[in-house]
Amino acid sequence: MKMLFCSDGSAAAENAVRFGALIAAGCHAETAVLGICEQPGTEDTLVQSLRRSQELLKEHGLDAELTTKAGQPVAEIVKRTQEIPCDLVVIGAERRPGRTPALRSVKAYQIIEAVTPPVLVVLGQRPALRRILLCTSGGAQAGRAVELTGLIASGAQAEVTLFHVMPAPPAMFASLLKQEGDTARWLASDSALGRGLRQQQATLTQLGLACSVRLRPGLVLPELLRELRQAEYDLVVAGSSPAGGPLRAYMLGNVAREIIDHAEWPVLVVRTGGVEHPWSHFIHFLRSRPHPKSAAR
Repeated sequence: MKMLFCSDGSAAAENAVRFGALIAAGCHAETAVLGICEQPGTEDTLVQSLRRSQELLKEHGLDAELTTKAGQPVAEIVKRTQEIPCDLVVIGAERRPGRTPALRSVKAYQIIEAVTPPVLVVLGQRPALRRILLCTSGGAQAGRAVELTGLIASGAQAEVTLFHVMPAPPAMFASLLKQEGDTARWLASDSALGRGLRQQQATLTQLGLACSVRLRPGLVLPELLRELRQAEYDLVVAGSSPAGGPLRAYMLGNVAREIIDHAEWPVLVVRTGGVEHPWSHFIHFLRSRPHPKSAAR
């Protein structure tokens, strides 16, 4: 595994190195630090910060290659990942003062959209990596996120929770969802969601990881924030589909962005596959249920 730490010399970037080092050490990753000087006259501050970052990595037994560039951060990071492929890009971010949740720099969003590797956005400080919340669609397109989460969790010996939110079904099926919307029944069902979650859980448990599943109906962001408030997680993993038109970018891109906007935890964004219809899992579940007449025979 190869990890690229990107720094502008800020405190947020150093926090990203501290947390990212936990992952790098557990995965025995090769590490490199890319320092980018965007404003003339800040070279000395950047170099001092990069040296501190190198020391932080050394404390975890990691020898990091150090490179400095001058220019636009997004362009330089994209160029670096193209020249020397890596498996994970690590960046720091901080909140902008105000009532509306947003990052101080939109460059974090631009980096996520521009680079091919997964991006770890570190918000705040997390001294340990014990619990990971993996937001999953339950489908095959989430495979990359599951694999990377398994690798990280194995190295850190962290617990993983698979978390899926089902959009509200049509009104005519609302009562049925209340009756049969519990996690155990969905996992035991022959629905696409049930099969997908079982497979993902098996993938993680085969690595020796403790893996639980949480399934809720509702809107993604409110249910996710409720879960984060109820339990203490150190990392949130979310998928984001590559842009394929305005509708696709809106449906998935905004979900990942909303998670970053509202989370106070490090967020790992992994590119996944295509977009499924919001009700597809519910429709498959209905089809997999025994017909009332056949059940009565």
